[in-house]
Amino acid sequence: MDDDTPLYSIGELARTTGLTVKTIRFWSDAGVVPPTGRTPAGYRLYGQDALARLGLVRTLRDLGVGLATIQRVLEREVTVAEVAAVHAEALETQIRTLRLRRAVLRTVAGRGSTPEEMELMHKLATLSDRERRRLVTAFIDSAFEGLEVDPGFLATLRSAMPELPDDPTQAQIDAWVELAELVQDDDFRAGMRKAAIDQIEALKEIDRPEPAQAERLAELIRRRTADARAAGITPESQAARPVVDELVRECAALSGRTDGPEFRAWLLQRLDAARDSRYEHYWRLISVINGWPAPDMGPAVDWLTAAVRASRTA
Repeated sequence: MDDDTPLYSIGELARTTGLTVKTIRFWSDAGVVPPTGRTPAGYRLYGQDALARLGLVRTLRDLGVGLATIQRVLEREVTVAEVAAVHAEALETQIRTLRLRRAVLRTVAGRGSTPEEMELMHKLATLSDRERRRLVTAFIDSAFEGLEVDPGFLATLRSAMPELPDDPTQAQIDAWVELAELVQDDDFRAGMRKAAIDQIEALKEIDRPEPAQAERLAELIRRRTADARAAGITPESQAARPVVDELVRECAALSGRTDGPEFRAWLLQRLDAARDSRYEHYWRLISVINGWPAPDMGPAVDWLTAAVRASRTA
């Protein structure tokens, strides 16, 4: 060692760096800032590199990096960039968790929840993305297991999983908690299953349409009924008759049947099933959670249902 190289005692390092003697001694004992030598009396002495090490160790400790990981950085087993990336990801998770907890507490405060409700809400709100998916997937599997449900319908359900953003709004938290409670409700599951069975039985009577054709018809119903509502045309009025006749003809053509009293009775049953509040509520909650536009078929189906019913009694 060069005799001209300055050496520092722990006290001198503490005065230079602003760290406490106790902290420097602890880090030294941990091996991250080893002494360069000792005095004849056995006191530790540190070289110039100790100042650089202490600065790096302090920075990494302030960022929450453990001493074992710091030791690996100093020994060049991992890079500072790699450590920073890992800890940035960990901090993101912590921040997200804190935001969720804040939202849960606000919900609890707004509801005046009991301790039991608060515990349940906290559990539901802090589930991971994977756990949320597992919960909803289990509901779908249970509700439709063994049924010859349209694969496209099931694919749509499975693709529309609740995805809470990193900073969810209070409405999104509320919607998720409600959805989580709903999919675990036996009555709701049974109702969805019964509606699916009714739909399957109805589709046995017709040729199953292609998904693209069904979507085009749905868009036509949305557009034509929206125009009618905007024009102030009520479903029971004579002005509604051309609209309902057009849409019924399109429905009949898609299902391979002919418009008439028998078909309109059948169609009315299908429309009533489509208006089932369970479906509507489920999709509304999913839309709120995921930040999607609210489902807009409800008003269209309501108007068309009332118009078809009126046309059968006219």
